[in-house]
Amino acid sequence: MRSPVNDYLQTLYDRHVAVRDGEVADYIPELAAAEPDYFGISMVTTQGAVYEAGDTREQFTIQSISKPLTYGLALEELGEEKVRQHIGVEPTGDAFNSITLNPDTGTPLNPMVNAGAIAAVGILDQSAAMPRLDRILDTYSAYAGRNLEIDEAVRAGESRTGDRNRAIAYLLHGSGAITDKPEPAVEDYFAQCSTLVDCTDLAMIAATLANGGVNPRNGRRAASEKTVRKVLSVMVSCGMYNHAGQWLYTVGLPAKSGVAGGIIAVLPGQLGIGVFSPRLDDAGNSVRGVLVCEDITRELGLHPIQTGRKPASPIHTRFRLDEMRSKRWRSPEQAEMLQIEGRSAGAFELQGDLDFAATEQAIRAVIGADLRALVLDFHRVTKIDDESATLIGELCNALADDGRAVVLSGVLRFHEQLNAAAGRDLIERPGLDLALEWCEDQLLGDADAAPEPEAVDLRDHQLFAGLSEEQFAEIAALMERHEFPEGTDLFHAGDPADELYLVTRGRLSAFIELSPGEQRRVSTVGPGAMIGEVAFVTGSARTASVRVDSDLECWTLPHASLLALRNAEPQMQAIILANLLQIIAVDARVFQRALQTILG
Repeated sequence: MRSPVNDYLQTLYDRHVAVRDGEVADYIPELAAAEPDYFGISMVTTQGAVYEAGDTREQFTIQSISKPLTYGLALEELGEEKVRQHIGVEPTGDAFNSITLNPDTGTPLNPMVNAGAIAAVGILDQSAAMPRLDRILDTYSAYAGRNLEIDEAVRAGESRTGDRNRAIAYLLHGSGAITDKPEPAVEDYFAQCSTLVDCTDLAMIAATLANGGVNPRNGRRAASEKTVRKVLSVMVSCGMYNHAGQWLYTVGLPAKSGVAGGIIAVLPGQLGIGVFSPRLDDAGNSVRGVLVCEDITRELGLHPIQTGRKPASPIHTRFRLDEMRSKRWRSPEQAEMLQIEGRSAGAFELQGDLDFAATEQAIRAVIGADLRALVLDFHRVTKIDDESATLIGELCNALADDGRAVVLSGVLRFHEQLNAAAGRDLIERPGLDLALEWCEDQLLGDADAAPEPEAVDLRDHQLFAGLSEEQFAEIAALMERHEFPEGTDLFHAGDPADELYLVTRGRLSAFIELSPGEQRRVSTVGPGAMIGEVAFVTGSARTASVRVDSDLECWTLPHASLLALRNAEPQMQAIILANLLQIIAVDARVFQRALQTILG
């Protein structure tokens, strides 16, 4: 089935294919010989989806679209401070091949004009193991996601007609903007401009920039996020030459054009656009390419400077601990206390990319909740920028200084980042459920709640409430005492539920398997609890696997023994079944309340 996105690009193609304005670049014969009616539109998302219309696989030379990529390579290899000593970041307002340098330093005003691009080549290290031009071409290939090659005929034509660029190179050498000999630098510049690409290559390059420097199809990193941010910033103000202001007004996206007719435009975090049409306007930009990009941003609402949009909430779910608790079993007294104290504790499940705006919103919600103990869960968070990590670290420190208990969960990917931002080791748990248990322990400790007993008598189990001593003795005679060491698998999902387990000492946990090797805790119980009651009543197979957490003493009641009471002691059986169903009903209400909290 054809995507509507492809249909939209085809509509754009059909709308502008008849435009004949502009002229093909003719300063070298190889560019002048280009087919003027070629026209392609490509779009690549940061998920790697590719959409195309028109002549998207016709090859042409990258020309000035190479400039931001080489500038990025210089930033990667030399660092911003060194590069800024040789190349500025200010728009010129002049043509791309103008000989305009900073009057105070003799350095180019920005890397998007020829002077700045030649300087970017000239400051790259020629003594590295890989030759300079090979590193440049390898970088371009990383952006495009395939091995690119140089059109030798165009390269020769560029060199043959490149006296103006040679003059620029010698001026740069004279001012110290480049320190190596100017001729090799300008020849490598001619070569980089002669790299062969097609329209979809351009969109992939743009998508790699949109994806923070990582190619969305093969995952190869072409540049760091820090470098991409600086490259895109210069593209916004300088990428479209002396029409950059008009471009920013109508399109607004970081962009770069080339005199072979290519244009790239970047919507950070979302997609890259490539357009190819050789007819150029008086600034050297593709006429059809500009029209297409104007239509896309207007019709799809992609202009970055617009009001009325509200980002998705950074909070997926929030709840108090009286609404949803951990899977850890508590004694009736502890459960009652947590129902009361849980109103002053809660959890925030964060989501998405945490930039400043999202982080500020989340921080405001946490502070406004005024909780004594809280969980910040990050398992749905996709990215945290460094500035936001600093804010989160400062929030954790401020809450701790205010006497509030804070625990982080699902934070493994961001562990180093957040701990470094806080300047200390933050309290962490691998999952939300264990973090909720930690929070509950803080509340119970603050409230001086009676600790969980190390052991209970079998007689004190809720299952036997209402039985006379004689009746209890009779049912106890039907049960069997067991001891299991820590680490024992008590039973597995799918096993027959022919016994009910009543814990008198130690702890055990039940798990369900989500996928091979991935388990989720269903419950953790201790003295006074029982396990396997639902399957025991329904006669179904075990739905979870149970493992002993600490040396365990328990008693088992066989299903057959409970059924045998129907005739011998029907009253006793009725009491036990009523107690069992009441326990199951309480567990069901807790589950339903938790489910409503998650969904609503």
